[in-house]
Amino acid sequence: MRRILKNGTIITPIRTAEHSSVIIEGDTITAIVPDSELETCETDEVIDVGGRFITPGFIDIHSHGGGGHDFMDGSVDAIMGAARSHVCFGTTTILPTTVTSTWDELDSTLAQFAQAQAEIELGPNIAGVHLEGPYFSMEQRGAQDPRYIKTPDPSEYRRVAEYTNLVKRWTIAPELPGALEMGRFLSERGILCSIGHSNAIYEEVVAAVESGYSLVTHLFSGMSSVRRINAYRYAGVLESAFLLDDLTVEVIADGVHLPKSLLQLTYKVKGPNAICLVTDSMRGAGMPEGESILGSLSDGQKVIIEDGVAKLLDRSAFAGSVCTADRLVRTMVKVAEVPLSDAVRMATLTPAKVLGLHHRKGKLAAGMDADIVVFDSNIDVFLVLVGGQVCFDANSMDRGVNA
Repeated sequence: MRRILKNGTIITPIRTAEHSSVIIEGDTITAIVPDSELETCETDEVIDVGGRFITPGFIDIHSHGGGGHDFMDGSVDAIMGAARSHVCFGTTTILPTTVTSTWDELDSTLAQFAQAQAEIELGPNIAGVHLEGPYFSMEQRGAQDPRYIKTPDPSEYRRVAEYTNLVKRWTIAPELPGALEMGRFLSERGILCSIGHSNAIYEEVVAAVESGYSLVTHLFSGMSSVRRINAYRYAGVLESAFLLDDLTVEVIADGVHLPKSLLQLTYKVKGPNAICLVTDSMRGAGMPEGESILGSLSDGQKVIIEDGVAKLLDRSAFAGSVCTADRLVRTMVKVAEVPLSDAVRMATLTPAKVLGLHHRKGKLAAGMDADIVVFDSNIDVFLVLVGGQVCFDANSMDRGVNA
């Protein structure tokens, strides 16, 4: 049986096509054709999307949870619950993210991720795991728990070799002793090295790039800017990210972490091919405001959700976002005034390339995975397919959490 999405405005990396159809067989896109050339048979399932936009499914490479679940809650059910909470907002591939913790907790969490990755159904693809920490600058720790922050220890991080099919990314402060060696070790094994929660200066960032670091975690947040050391000024991680073309950056486009001016500045300097829109969402994504927990239920930090963002209880810093992927695209279009096609690229093809998945995901074309989201002009999600299967239909399903 073929599944056909017709009467849509299709956004591909190179064009926008109105009155067009996507033809799906099994888990794969087989063709994109104008509606006028569409031929159907009785066995086809045809869905008229009413002129809405049809785009690749959103790819979130930095999420800590959602729907009341955290990826470190200590159970496979919580991992799958957190992942599934995002699919109704258009996320079809997700990279669950940890926070600083004990190694015992991390080992247990990784084992649970492996099980969830194999078992999840009717939810987003779990692309692997992103380890955020514990090798951070104490000065730039943000909401990361200071009890567990340390410098790289080869006896610890080399154990990650046991999980090379699962661990896809690691965020590290590259100025720490041993961080360059760690970057070389990880990159040689195909693990993406990202600069984050770092107090580095430009020269240290250059050395990091030469040692395999290629991404900057949540630009502007948890990083150095221009620093004065004695009488001299030095560019920080922020300026380095703008200067170095080899660095792709994450942006939390929730409209709170960064104002319009900084979203526009980042877009102007880096462009849609070097920006990944990320939620950095914690368990409060899609949930009502009030107290919540960042990290695991057993050992996480209490936070407060208010004003559309999670904060530390003393309001001294943000503690992750409560954003969903549709909000990222909506903010870039309606606040930053970025063309929809570029906003979609930053939520699809660019992160797909960062994860090395662009041969199967991130664009609409024959032979690509049928991970698809359909939304209207307000970026309100109407339909989500993962691997050709309908995982969310606004006409028949409730998101289960507050949009």
